[in-house]
Amino acid sequence: MNKETKSALVLLLVLAILLPTVSFPDPEPVIKWGNLRAELLASGVIDEEKLQAPEMAALRELLTAETDQLVITKENSRAMLNLLWAVGLAQKSPVLEKGPMMDARYGGPENFASTGGWTLARGGAMAHYSQHRLIDLTPEEEGLVAKTARQIYRPCCGNSAYFPDCNHGMAMLGLLELMAASGNDEATMLATATEVNALWFPPLPTGGCAV
Repeated sequence: MNKETKSALVLLLVLAILLPTVSFPDPEPVIKWGNLRAELLASGVIDEEKLQAPEMAALRELLTAETDQLVITKENSRAMLNLLWAVGLAQKSPVLEKGPMMDARYGGPENFASTGGWTLARGGAMAHYSQHRLIDLTPEEEGLVAKTARQIYRPCCGNSAYFPDCNHGMAMLGLLELMAASGNDEATMLATATEVNALWFPPLPTGGCAV
């Protein structure tokens, strides 16, 4: 057996071992902002005055970017988390009005971190909770959002996006709503949610949330 033949056999053996575990990326999902960012500011979900704080620079950049395509990266994941948090909080949603957030044993949705922690609004977070038609969703799309949200869990607390009691859950709900409105199917939404969770919850020695 010559040297070239041996090299070819080694390559085939390596491919036979690795190929079953290689994940080939699917096409990027299409997620469109539309007029949503302008409406967040106009409605006061994000107060333009509070947005001028130096620490809000990354969020300001996302809100004023000319692109209509939503893309989450490692670099913008923290600012995108905050922007999607605003979307999930304010978008009129059966998940917020009929889901676990309204369970009487919790004393009202205002008692959760996802509402009490949102301090960028004009007039307070609860003045905007499920109050705005930022995204046009059909009843079928609303159902898809709820179905998908029930399947996506956060490692920090074990709750699903159907119970968005923290900022990550509320942001994931907002992302799912935008994805449904942009025509993505359940499989694409679940796959994207998994990728986004990996950005928001990278492995840490102490556990918990990274952003």
